[in-house]
Amino acid sequence: MKILSLNVWGGMLHTPLIDYLAQVDADVYCLQEVPRAIRARSDWLTYRDGAVELQQRANLYKDITAALPAHDGFFAPSMRGELVDGEQACWQEFGLATFIRQDFAVIGQALDFVHQAFSPHGFGAHPRSRNAHAFRLYDYEADRPICIVQCHGLRTENGKGDTPCREAQAEALVALIERLHHSDEALVLCGDLNILPQSSTFNILARLELADLVTGNGFTDTRTSLYTKPERYADYMLVNRQAQVAAFSVVESPEVSDHRALLLTLG
Repeated sequence: MKILSLNVWGGMLHTPLIDYLAQVDADVYCLQEVPRAIRARSDWLTYRDGAVELQQRANLYKDITAALPAHDGFFAPSMRGELVDGEQACWQEFGLATFIRQDFAVIGQALDFVHQAFSPHGFGAHPRSRNAHAFRLYDYEADRPICIVQCHGLRTENGKGDTPCREAQAEALVALIERLHHSDEALVLCGDLNILPQSSTFNILARLELADLVTGNGFTDTRTSLYTKPERYADYMLVNRQAQVAAFSVVESPEVSDHRALLLTLG
């Protein structure tokens, strides 16, 4: 089983991103920062947040769905806000997307918020709402179930250090996983967690006997050249001892986001 985790940056590098997702041929894609605007007239919308102005793909979820016809897609928005479509305002949802190859059976799900609640009337102030999505799958070829969880950790304007909100988020994430995961089964947790390697979040996740493959394999950078800030950690892939790791990499090329993809192959 091949699992890919990637913050897709709202689809800003749309063509290389779509090409890479189709080419890598993962069994499970765990994607963060996925937008969906079903009423958009244009392919691109303008996002404004104070002095920040970005071009964002209008319905990236639809684009990825078309590129992965052998997978079932699951979209889990954490918020909805207004962007600009030409001269008009356009509502766009923003959140997690998971794509699972149809060869695997989805035998359980747990979806909930780990920080605040769904924000339907605007993106709101930082730190914004965050959710997590867990899947229990049956791998017919390996003849075993596996639990795969993704989360996009909250972003604060003062960096990635420990805060009470981040500790509460970690506790909520553990509680969500415990609703679905069976302790004798393989468990994988991934995503742009927006924390540093020394974060207390890892101590909380250790209660599930999870160990991080990024820092555990000596990787020191999960950001691409498009990210210019000095802190180079953001994305993580954690596994328990029942998950038999055959290969793991932090993908340097191609650059399809300001985050690098994490690619795990289980034996």
